[in-house]
Amino acid sequence: MGNTMKDRFGRDIDYLRASITDRCNLRCHYCMPGGISFAPVEEILTFDEIETICKAAAGAGIGKIKITGGEPLMRPGCASLIGIIKKIPGIRQVTMTTNGVLFGENLTALLENGLDAVNFSLDTLKRETYEKITGKDALCVVVTNIEKAVKAGLRVKINATLHHGVNDGEWRALSELTRQLPVDVRFIEMMPIGAGKDFKPVFQEELMSQFQAAYPGFRRDESAHGNGPAKYYQIPGAIGSVGFISALHGKFCHSCNRLRLTSKGKLKPCLCFGDEVDLMKIVRGEGSDKNRQLQEAFFQAVWNKPKEHRFERADEITEKKQMAQIGG
Repeated sequence: MGNTMKDRFGRDIDYLRASITDRCNLRCHYCMPGGISFAPVEEILTFDEIETICKAAAGAGIGKIKITGGEPLMRPGCASLIGIIKKIPGIRQVTMTTNGVLFGENLTALLENGLDAVNFSLDTLKRETYEKITGKDALCVVVTNIEKAVKAGLRVKINATLHHGVNDGEWRALSELTRQLPVDVRFIEMMPIGAGKDFKPVFQEELMSQFQAAYPGFRRDESAHGNGPAKYYQIPGAIGSVGFISALHGKFCHSCNRLRLTSKGKLKPCLCFGDEVDLMKIVRGEGSDKNRQLQEAFFQAVWNKPKEHRFERADEITEKKQMAQIGG
């Protein structure tokens, strides 16, 4: 299995969420609100630099990488990059997260390059609500592309973020997808990062009571579902599962296994705080042994990883960037 990284609290850190762009073709109001500025191209990691960082990450103990954005498929060559990372010794799995709009036209290339699984962001199955949330009339395209991914044999997860007054009544329609498709539909509590702090989230306790009332026999699903912290359940008779990621009220920091790499080359130990390690400085620096320097930076980030986030205390959240600038 190779090297492993343990933080000060005994957690194994083996998972990197790597953003390859801060740009997106949608404008979801809690992720990329109006007025957000994009980084100049020269301030974004090149694919060669991402490969260099991923090689060092694998040497340090990272075995699983998720490609994120912004919208990663907005960046030409995304599928090829996945293929490059898949070939790095020590990397066991490469997955991606996407809004799904461009997924269909990239599906063949993604499969050819060995994509292992895909997470789709989808907050509603109502056309008007989708356009209200995202700024684009693309719901039918996204749903079709989810079906294509399932048909292609990819493991598919659908991430939904509910907030009161917009799509809080959508939980049932979204969960019913698990009757039709072998997918995980996961409800993620809105995190108070960037514009997200301006929305009233729907918490797991509220959702769980609604599920239990609507679906007698709603039961826990203990089977393995991937790298994330979701707790899974099944609707009786469903072929897929429903997951809950309770960032605030179901604190899962004790099992956190991840680091985040922004598209500008900053390595973040925790989403809640502004602390980061600058990898861009290393990959564009003059040092002769960049692999060693990068590995040391990974160990530094792991050492700096806090015991837990403080999302429940707004005055202790020091991360000021929008989610699209950090990486989904």
